[in-house]
Order: sequence, then C-alpha cells, then structure tokens
Amino acid sequence: MSAGKRAVFLRGMRDGIPIGLGYLAVAFTLGIYARNVGLTWVQATISSLLTHASAGQYAGFSMIGRQAAFTEVVVMTVVINARYLLMSTALSQRLGEHTGFLQRLGLGYCVTDEIFGISLAYGAPLDPIYTYGAFSVASPSWALGTLLGVLLGNVLPEAVVKALSVGLYGMFIAIIIPPTRKNRVLAGVILLSMALSFALSRLLPGLAEGTRTIVLTVAIAAGAALLFPVKEEAHA
Repeated sequence: MSAGKRAVFLRGMRDGIPIGLGYLAVAFTLGIYARNVGLTWVQATISSLLTHASAGQYAGFSMIGRQAAFTEVVVMTVVINARYLLMSTALSQRLGEHTGFLQRLGLGYCVTDEIFGISLAYGAPLDPIYTYGAFSVASPSWALGTLLGVLLGNVLPEAVVKALSVGLYGMFIAIIIPPTRKNRVLAGVILLSMALSFALSRLLPGLAEGTRTIVLTVAIAAGAALLFPVKEEAHA
C-alpha cells in the first residue's frame, strides 16, 4: 500500500473510532438478547461479524427464538436491510471511474448507516480505502460487543441483564424520534405502522409475527413512497 493510500486508510480508522465505541455499547445489549433467545457466543459473534445491521440482527434473533421458518427469517432480514442497497448505490455514484469491481463489492459489504454517513462526508471521488479503514474499526467493535453481551449475560445478575436488555429498544427509539420531529409525514407513517401492527395481531392472531412485519413493511413503505414522494430538490 502506498503512503497516500495508507494515510487515507488511517484517516478512515480515526473516523471509525467513535462509531466503534457506539457499536460496542449497542452490540452489548444485542448480545444479551441473543443469549436470551438461546444463541451461543459463537453463533452470536459470527452473526455480528457477517451481518452489520442491528435491526436486521435483532429481527433475525427474535424469529430464531420463536423457531420461525428459515425462509421467513431470510425474507424478513432482506426486507429490513433493503436500505443498504440504496446506500451502496448512492456511494457508487461517488467512486472514481477507475474503481474496480472487487473494490465496489467490498465497499458495499462495509456499508452501515454510520459508515455511509462519514463516507458521504468524505467527498467525491470517494476512495474505498477510507471506508475500509472505518470498517476495520467498527466491525470488530460490533462483534466484540455482541460477544461480551453473551458472555456477561451469563454472569451478571438477572435483574441487571433485564435492565441492560432495554438498551436495544432505547436505540430504536433514539433512531426514530429525531427525524419524526422534523418530518410529520414520517411521524404519521410510524404511528400508522404501530396501529396496523397492533390491529393485525388482534384480527389475525394466527399470522406469524415475521410475516406480519414483512407484509406491513412492504405495503406501508410502498404506499408512503407513492403518496409522499421525496422531491428531487431535497437532495440538491
């Protein structure tokens, strides 16, 4: 690696440190949840090494705990993580024209919400080495946090484990609240989603929770996109 590329990689590692610290804390609660649904530390840690999506992993662990069908787990995680396709596509537009195919694949694999954000801030053309640097810090932190959550979940008092398990739900609330305060449409869509999910759970109690979530996610997202399209000027 040339001196210039090394400098870019180190810059990515530096910018990835705050992300890694945040991942460590959030993944700890994810590890506790993985332990609660019966996953071993090996299974949970490998999952975090290969899957870099808190919401997708939480949904997958939840469905595994309920012994859902394999196809249902796959479809569920694909739907929840579909946003990464859009993020990867957006980043691909910022790459130099000589960026190779394998580098593009690697970049797509490294994309998370936070890494997407700092990669956009890097500017254009985006050097994939920068994203790789950030990922090299963030990904191990996510896996380590999961591992610690599983292991310490077997040691800590039950009351403490239950208290820490709430942290994952707190993360989801923290993700939802800020954007809804700025966007009434988004707030309405979220409230509608909650109401319809509750209604379906009562009207169709035999419908699997994973299937219900998949149907509602696709239907509500499609409806919101048709009724409230984002104007092109908003991205300018």
